Amino acid sequence: MNIVKYPDDSGVNSAVTADEPLLAVISFDGKTAVVSQVDDAVEHHILLMKAGYRDTDVDKFFRIVFDKSGADWTFVCPPDYKGIKYKDKRIEAFYKDGFSVISEFLHAFGYLVGINIPKRYSRHLNAMNSNII
Repeated sequence: MNIVKYPDDSGVNSAVTADEPLLAVISFDGKTAVVSQVDDAVEHHILLMKAGYRDTDVDKFFRIVFDKSGADWTFVCPPDYKGIKYKDKRIEAFYKDGFSVISEFLHAFGYLVGINIPKRYSRHLNAMNSNII
């Protein structure tokens, strides 16, 4: 995995040492990640633009905010994820893929922490779970 640190290695490394919150965008294929201290990037789409991507590329990346206590996943499944037509199947695939790719990134970055989906993003999972019962 290619991990790009924005604006540079020393800035991100200082944030890691101070255990400041970090933003990361991780490509769906797990090949590329961009990481920044929260104050340098503010939002995931802004981080992408600063790293040379279009802000609309945000739907091609898993998005997390993390520190040494854990990672919060901004769980927003794009409507065209992997071309899967049915919403429940699309969300299932996004969930499984996300945990795999995000875990791989966190490990590569040196953080062995849990992944949390904040309540405000869990409506997709709730809808999926109601279809299972």
